[in-house]
Amino acid sequence: VGYELAWRTDIKPDASFTVGRLDVFKNQPDFVVHPPVGKWMIAFGEWLFGPTSSWGWRFSAAVVGTLAILMIGRIGRRLFGSTLLGTTAALLLAVDGQAFVHSRTGLLDGFIMFWALAGFGCLLIDRDRSRELLARLVEQGDSTSRFGPWLGPRWWRLAGVVCLALCAGTKWSGAVFLAVFLIMSVLWDLAARRAAGVPRWALGGVVRDALPTAAVAIPVAVATYLATWIGWFRSTDAWDRQWGVQHPSATWGWVPAALRGLWHYHAEMWNFNVNLHSPHPYQSNPWSWIVVGRPTAFFYEGSKNGQGACHVVAGCSKAITPIGNPVIWWGGTIAVGVLLVCWALGRDWRAGAVLAGLVAGWLPWFHWQDRTIYTFYAVAFVPWVVLGLTYCLGLLLGRRDASPERRLYGGIAAGAVVVLAVLAFAWFYPVYTAELIPQPSWADRMWLPSWV
Repeated sequence: VGYELAWRTDIKPDASFTVGRLDVFKNQPDFVVHPPVGKWMIAFGEWLFGPTSSWGWRFSAAVVGTLAILMIGRIGRRLFGSTLLGTTAALLLAVDGQAFVHSRTGLLDGFIMFWALAGFGCLLIDRDRSRELLARLVEQGDSTSRFGPWLGPRWWRLAGVVCLALCAGTKWSGAVFLAVFLIMSVLWDLAARRAAGVPRWALGGVVRDALPTAAVAIPVAVATYLATWIGWFRSTDAWDRQWGVQHPSATWGWVPAALRGLWHYHAEMWNFNVNLHSPHPYQSNPWSWIVVGRPTAFFYEGSKNGQGACHVVAGCSKAITPIGNPVIWWGGTIAVGVLLVCWALGRDWRAGAVLAGLVAGWLPWFHWQDRTIYTFYAVAFVPWVVLGLTYCLGLLLGRRDASPERRLYGGIAAGAVVVLAVLAFAWFYPVYTAELIPQPSWADRMWLPSWV
């Protein structure tokens, strides 16, 4: 119908839906607090394989999780100028528990990660192409003013804006990626004009790049976001769809009733999200996310001897827990400090780019520390944890012109980290995939008391 329906209360809807019954909804809308993009993407898989098929609601998550591995490999290759480091980044993302479990689960956060990474990749391509064009125009003497040349339409930047607007259309936390990455892109423009020798590079960056970017990016982002609500607009009975008609306004009456209704709906969504303070045993503080302090248990089932397949040992466990690969995340924690030093003191733009992803995906949650939030939200910035660790592995490996002995020892050290990450993934695999294992084996994988 294009919008969410409320569950029936006279039956157990989850159990009924699991066995294939679809008459689990009321004929009235439900109040849902996230935008539609991620839900439409999940629905696509359900449309292909059937709404009650686990293939259906997992399919799109698996597709975007797999594509993210390809994207981060290409991004790493472009960012670090190394096929080896790009491949390393792809491998590390593939063996991270957060990314892996979300690629098998119909939750929205994996789609935030996908669209944010896609937008970042588009802006990275735009950076390389615009710098090349700027250098060529300046060399040819095409400097029509002291502000430097205008570079014309930036189609890759526009594609990045669309991707990041879809990120915001999945969850509002995606809007921070849009803002941070656009600022990052404009700063790249300023640096490019300075490097190209443009006389008034700072003012030129504002006049030639920042203002045109804002004039195009803001309307495109708003239009893209509104387009994701097309099901709501086309309906007559969705939540708050008639609010604008039912509440005429002398001040804002010139705004179409549908837009005023959508604005009111968003105000309700905002109030819910910022005032969510229901205690939960797996809620966590963002300070702990980077060190995997409190993973969120998605599923756990224990059984005693004689129950089901548990007939050999005293007790068995099945669990799905998206534990971030400790080698990647604990190594990524160290990498944050290295990135800060290399960006602030070494002026390395690559370190700044990786930090921008961490700022967009992680930093905002510190403002909501009293809200009920969970570690699995951190999947949104997993790629930049991986890129941060990969950056450090590149430092370990050494420069291409380093001595063979330096490269050998660096390669051994960096390779050892990657091998440990793969072994850690293999060790935790049973609790990523709900394998039935002896209860002591499950306990052996709960390395910290806070993981239980």
